[in-house]
Amino acid sequence: MSRATSAFKVLVSHPNVPAAALELLRSRGAETIICQSVPPSREEILKKVPGVDAIFWAHYQPLNAGILDAAGPQLRCVSTMSSGLDYADIPEFQRRQIPLGHTPGVVKNSVADLAIGLMIAAGRHFHAGRTEIERSLWKVEQINWMMGQEIRDSVIGFFGFGGISQAIAKRLQCWDVARIIYHTRTRKENDKDFKAEHVPFETLLKESDFLVVAAPLTSETREKFNAKAFELMKNTSVFVNVARGGLVNQTDLHDALTTGKIFAAGLDVTTPEPLPADSPLLKLPNCVILPHMGTQTMKTTIEMSLLAANNILNCIEGKPMIRPAY
Repeated sequence: MSRATSAFKVLVSHPNVPAAALELLRSRGAETIICQSVPPSREEILKKVPGVDAIFWAHYQPLNAGILDAAGPQLRCVSTMSSGLDYADIPEFQRRQIPLGHTPGVVKNSVADLAIGLMIAAGRHFHAGRTEIERSLWKVEQINWMMGQEIRDSVIGFFGFGGISQAIAKRLQCWDVARIIYHTRTRKENDKDFKAEHVPFETLLKESDFLVVAAPLTSETREKFNAKAFELMKNTSVFVNVARGGLVNQTDLHDALTTGKIFAAGLDVTTPEPLPADSPLLKLPNCVILPHMGTQTMKTTIEMSLLAANNILNCIEGKPMIRPAY
């Protein structure tokens, strides 16, 4: 790769961005201006961003006109260190013709592993079982105690069939599942590679034994999983969300879990985040909730940071970003 033609400034919005990414940027001529606040302080960002050539955005605060205005007209590009971009004002970037990059793809494996963990944990009563131990209610003589749902011989459904869903489907090829089905706006050309079948949304709801949500949060998908959707699902079904909390109406999910409309749920994402400790969902024995840990491995975090850095370097060097947002 060619070096950037001259020195350039990059604002890094979080002090814990992996060193490998910072070293890569510096090796190619970047002066890195690193924000030190944890959680990131918007005031500090607005103070340090004026005059930079690029922004390395490593958190989930709004990325909008306020940041772009503060940076100034010399700003050449921005890359986030995330796959999802629901916090970014993409139309504003398009209007200003400022390249925006993100880091999908590299997150798929760690999120896929966690999603399967949630499928098993929710389907097999991990949370409820631990709670029974803590309450001294472990029953040793009851044959039908804590009966759960198996992945084997089940219909696995996906809402969204991008990199994460396909990574999960790839892992499930040797799990003796009955079928893999998915719903997206249009059929994926490579779905046969995963023995997956494109189906209407209503069919996805009615036939899935495990339903995994791994789709972007948009105006079309917001609260897609609501009372009407849960009503159509099997009462033995396990619902898993590793996308964004906003795809689910959590009040309706709570109702579905408490009334037996669905069997269990596993969530790595919620609304809001952090989820308040007094959230009704946390009191349910059939709901496994994690604190948005899908990408929380060092391997994946380093890969995300390097992709974000390379998005910026490509743009500075006059080449297309590796993963542009639009």
